[in-house]
Amino acid sequence: MDPESLTFDERGLAPAIVQDAANGEVLMLAYVDAEAVRRTLETKTTWFWSRSRGEYWNKGATSGNMQSVREVRYDCDADALLMLVEARGPACHTGERSCFHNPLFEPEG
Repeated sequence: MDPESLTFDERGLAPAIVQDAANGEVLMLAYVDAEAVRRTLETKTTWFWSRSRGEYWNKGATSGNMQSVREVRYDCDADALLMLVEARGPACHTGERSCFHNPLFEPEG
């Protein structure tokens, strides 16, 4: 599928879940547009669109915490991506391995 064939929202964006290809851990959620998907496929590293800064960013370009893309999948509606990666270093800007390190609910016992 061509990146242009994906379904993007009214801002031209789609969510991209980044998952560790080796162990399945969800590392982060970010947003992509067709150009970010194209860059990701071409470079085999993750590229995203920063909604707050209004610019493209290549994960790890400044921190060194690169994500090498092993596989990219899209969901049944073609409006969300799953990027399976080999992560070099933490995914979260806080230094945590995963951005999903804050528990909202944990089962008892």
